[in-house]
Amino acid sequence: MHFNVITLFPEMVATTLSYGVIGKAIDSGLITVDCVNPRDFAENKHNRVDDKPFGGGAGMVMMYDPLHRAIESLDENSLGVVTLMSPQGQRLSQERVNQLAKGSCITLVCGRYEGIDQRFVEQYVDEEISIGDYVISGGEMAACVVIDAIGRQIEGVLGDGESARTDSFMDGLLGIPQYTRSEILGQSGVPEVLLSGHHQAISLWRQQQSINNTKLKRPDLMAGTSERELSDSSTQKNE
Repeated sequence: MHFNVITLFPEMVATTLSYGVIGKAIDSGLITVDCVNPRDFAENKHNRVDDKPFGGGAGMVMMYDPLHRAIESLDENSLGVVTLMSPQGQRLSQERVNQLAKGSCITLVCGRYEGIDQRFVEQYVDEEISIGDYVISGGEMAACVVIDAIGRQIEGVLGDGESARTDSFMDGLLGIPQYTRSEILGQSGVPEVLLSGHHQAISLWRQQQSINNTKLKRPDLMAGTSERELSDSSTQKNE
């Protein structure tokens, strides 16, 4: 999977993605990331990439020209879906992540300041994505979230492919409580079914825990869905 990231802070993106499974996937070539800095394409006296907005108002706006030259420098065949990281975009969902993971490339545009020239958006951007209903200082961290989420779905990135398939939201439900060995606590507090070795009973327990967890923490995810439908979905998840 190839990612282009148009950003004023390529070092921020590279450093953030250098850790954990994504960092290893980049090192192994399963994921490739090219950062393009619009500042390298600024042709004014001071290499400026921002200017005051027409009509006045607070803050500055990223200029069209450097962004235009930056994206035009990329191979058209490697652009994929051109995505602007924006608080005005559709909230990122696991469903959209899974769809994007089926492609071979994606271009992420990271805004700064008060945003970017609307003419660039209208000419180049295919979709706008938000990671939540709040504002952060720029699109770089949001782009890293998108890369991490998509990267987890790429075959070979996780040591155990089942890890991604059983993540929260993969089937509309949250994950389950997890327990492991503790020298301090021993097996105290661990549900007996998990110690039974009875795989069918464990699967049914996990199924119900997933449903209960979702009811408690994110009831909005269950709106309009019967418990039987959720149970069937969770059963498939745990098989």
